[in-house]
Amino acid sequence: MNTFDYAIVVGYLGVLLGLGYFFKEQNSKTDYFLGGREMGVFPLTLSTMATQLSAISFISAPAFVGLREGGGMVWLSYEFGVPLAMLFLMVYVLPALYRSGVVSIYDYLERRFGMSTRLVISVVFQVSRAFATGVTIYATALILDSVMGIPFYPAISIIGVITIIYSLQGGMKAVVWSDTIQMILIFFGVLMVGGYALVNLGGVDAFLANVDTQRLEVLRTDSLGFSGDEWGLLPMIFGGFVLYASYYGCDQTQAQRTLSAKSEQTVRHILLANGLARFPIVFLYCTAGLILGTFVTMTPEFMAKIPPDRPDTMVPLFIVNYLPHGIIGILVVALLAAAMSSLSSVVNSLSAVSLEDYLRLTGRELEQKTYVFWSRVTVFVWGIIIVVTSIFAGDIAPTVIEAINKIGSVFYGPILAIFLLAILFNKVHATGANIGLLTGVGVNVYLWLFQPQIFWLWWNFIGCVVTMTVALVISAIRHEESTAPPGLDQGVGHWYKGETIVLVGAFVGMLIVGALVPVIFGSGQ
Repeated sequence: MNTFDYAIVVGYLGVLLGLGYFFKEQNSKTDYFLGGREMGVFPLTLSTMATQLSAISFISAPAFVGLREGGGMVWLSYEFGVPLAMLFLMVYVLPALYRSGVVSIYDYLERRFGMSTRLVISVVFQVSRAFATGVTIYATALILDSVMGIPFYPAISIIGVITIIYSLQGGMKAVVWSDTIQMILIFFGVLMVGGYALVNLGGVDAFLANVDTQRLEVLRTDSLGFSGDEWGLLPMIFGGFVLYASYYGCDQTQAQRTLSAKSEQTVRHILLANGLARFPIVFLYCTAGLILGTFVTMTPEFMAKIPPDRPDTMVPLFIVNYLPHGIIGILVVALLAAAMSSLSSVVNSLSAVSLEDYLRLTGRELEQKTYVFWSRVTVFVWGIIIVVTSIFAGDIAPTVIEAINKIGSVFYGPILAIFLLAILFNKVHATGANIGLLTGVGVNVYLWLFQPQIFWLWWNFIGCVVTMTVALVISAIRHEESTAPPGLDQGVGHWYKGETIVLVGAFVGMLIVGALVPVIFGSGQ
């Protein structure tokens, strides 16, 4: 990096600080945490995708596809469950949460089951999300340090301090609009990496003639994921469906965005857009990784620079060695921006959950301005906690992107089950729900520690089924009166014919594309 690159980075950080200042006028908790419930489809859609398709995706997904042993374009199958999950949320989960008017989605669980369920699932969310975000920042800072010459501790400090300041000042509006900018930067970065790799490789014909055909398989129909085998079609569909339904509907960091929408129709459009737009973007990530991986195998001197045990360094090393100055600065900004997107979303959501939990426990009511003040204080506190956590985070999987999803897969299934029980099953009580949740998480932890042959994406599905089964059985055996107040929004929402046709069609289209990938990219051999 040279002076021009650093100037681009500093300029972007200044823009973020200005964005936080621009949105600093917040008069109520609805303004601060839900953007006044007046935000539209475009920024909310890009914001939801930016948090999921983050710095880790930018760095790690191409590494998985192009370099990681056992990896390849099979990563595309991770997306198969997305359109079905969006349709499921559109009908079964988000209408009830949106109409309830809550800031913290766990407030809904308190109304349905009581304080104990709220606190159990809230603690699960806060611990898992804070740790996973710490791993994200750790990985980004490590890349910036080892590859791009930005020292580890200053990199963490930049990500942490700037993000805390603009999130603290601007609330949800600053988070969403910064995410929108960051998503555009990430998209630009992937295009640049794939384009320059293709040029250095010698063009499309050279790429098609030399691509590793073993990395082209997407639909692994012979793998069930129970014998140490990974990335089979069934676990990708069933496990992926539960993971995405839980992440987009029952994780405060994502659900808070849909609760910020100005109408239920906007919520529906956000889900539809995510169901359709994610796959093309991930396809671009994977294609860039395939091109870059092919270039690496054909360029021994470049391959020698990549540590064998750290495939995640492939993209950053390519950026600093083969891209022109200016572009390098923009892509460093993209890495910082993506990490900041993850942190800003999480600190805002953790602040909402922890403050609402505290007020409910103590029975206190705050004036709106006082509430906003303490919201900013909790954003600051959570930001510091996550930044400190990131310093001590370590690797738990061959690529960081797998580590993040592995952590989430312990909790996502049980959490989705609790929300489904709250919305769809009137006879399930708090005791059943709490025991079910703890059992589901416990089973997944057991699978992680003692049954490593079971592919981790199955944990989502298994945890959901175990939680629902235990909760229903306990509630049937031990009779307790439901705590649901009169008028609480429950039950199934509307089936929208147009959205159903489009999203089911998108699922079928993804399977077709997956089947055609070996034909398309293997045509030159």
